[in-house]
Amino acid sequence: MRLLRSTDLALRILMRLAVSTEDTPATRKVAEDMGVPYTHAAKVVAELQHLGLVDARRGRGGGLALTERGRTASVGAIVRTFEGDDEVVECEGATPCPLRSDCRLRGALRRAQEAFYGFLDPITLDQIVTDPTGPVLLGISTRPAEPPPLS
Repeated sequence: MRLLRSTDLALRILMRLAVSTEDTPATRKVAEDMGVPYTHAAKVVAELQHLGLVDARRGRGGGLALTERGRTASVGAIVRTFEGDDEVVECEGATPCPLRSDCRLRGALRRAQEAFYGFLDPITLDQIVTDPTGPVLLGISTRPAEPPPLS
């Protein structure tokens, strides 16, 4: 199983904000720090704000901040929300699998998917940013400015 890019980015943005001490970085700064396009980061931030995990304010003195709900959010719940409820394998659809009515694979994969989420459910965002992860995240968010071009 592989996470969608938006799920991965949502988790990384939340982790970055969880270790933020005083600053409230703008979406553009977070996108730059994460090495992703601004438009992709903005869509993810909008969804995180809609879920009540992030507070986003525009203008001077604005930026992104993790809410208390975001800090205590279940990693499993976040992943479920971004991944959707799709099954690992598609048995129906335009070209349905001929085994779909008598196949045991679909059920086994569904149970494995639920075990994956079940493992992540009790883990909170605060728990995944403890040492050694937190200091690394802080290092990413405070990249040194590029030196001025030589004349």
